[in-house]
Amino acid sequence: GKNEYDLLVVGGGSGGLACAKEAAQFGRKVAVLDYVEPSPQGTKWGLGGTCVNVGCIPKKLMHQAALLGSALKDAQHYGWNIAQPVHHTWSVMAQAVQNYVKSLNWGHRVQLQDKKVKYFNMKGSFSDLHTVRGLTKAGKETIVTAENIVIATGGRPKYPTHIAGALEYGITSDDLFWLKESPGKTTLHSKILNVSLECAGFLTGIGLDTTVMMRSIPLRGFDQVSQMASLVTEHMESYGTKFLKGCSPTKVEKLESNKLQVTWKNTDLGTEETDSFDTVMWAVGK
Repeated sequence: GKNEYDLLVVGGGSGGLACAKEAAQFGRKVAVLDYVEPSPQGTKWGLGGTCVNVGCIPKKLMHQAALLGSALKDAQHYGWNIAQPVHHTWSVMAQAVQNYVKSLNWGHRVQLQDKKVKYFNMKGSFSDLHTVRGLTKAGKETIVTAENIVIATGGRPKYPTHIAGALEYGITSDDLFWLKESPGKTTLHSKILNVSLECAGFLTGIGLDTTVMMRSIPLRGFDQVSQMASLVTEHMESYGTKFLKGCSPTKVEKLESNKLQVTWKNTDLGTEETDSFDTVMWAVGK
């Protein structure tokens, strides 16, 4: 039979939306199929992909919150009378960030509608070369056929499931940006550290006790020759972010106080160490 669409895009993130809208402007009949699988902690979001919902946009807004806090501290040296102590309320910031993200979700839906791109809020799987089976959250099935199909599903953070308690008690960046209450004393873990460093930067900036656990060198795979990688971590340390170097977590346990006790191996010293935190965040595999 005749294909229903000229182009079907599976994935409603930055790449998928751009592809769909450009194709539609050339007069093609286009559809986008997008579905957010909730994180293990139950976090979910709307159309727009990682950048809009759990990446660039909320990250930059939270960095802006941290920068405003730094400006308030500096302001008193320039004659501004700022009442002390300055206090940050996570829930107010989070609500503003999440409201802005939701406005972008709606904007993307409107843009698709204006360009006559059909939007399916469904999870897709291939039936054959030109057929995708879409499934809604409620289990309703829709079959979509297209002459061309683009896969633009991006990636999600992973849990280090070999670490006991990681999945049960940890969160990822998918959850951090949608927390309604402050994460409190937080430790962040990853292999390459870029996501960890970005998140640790604004957490420290808004006054939270923040520790980054790093197994090897900072920003592995990035430019080490110019010393920029070490300069980043040195700068962060000067502003209060703590670093546990040469350390690998082995387990996470929940205490009676609801604190999370993290155990790790310090390979440099050959010792096993522990500390308790309010939040443990994994930044692995994105």
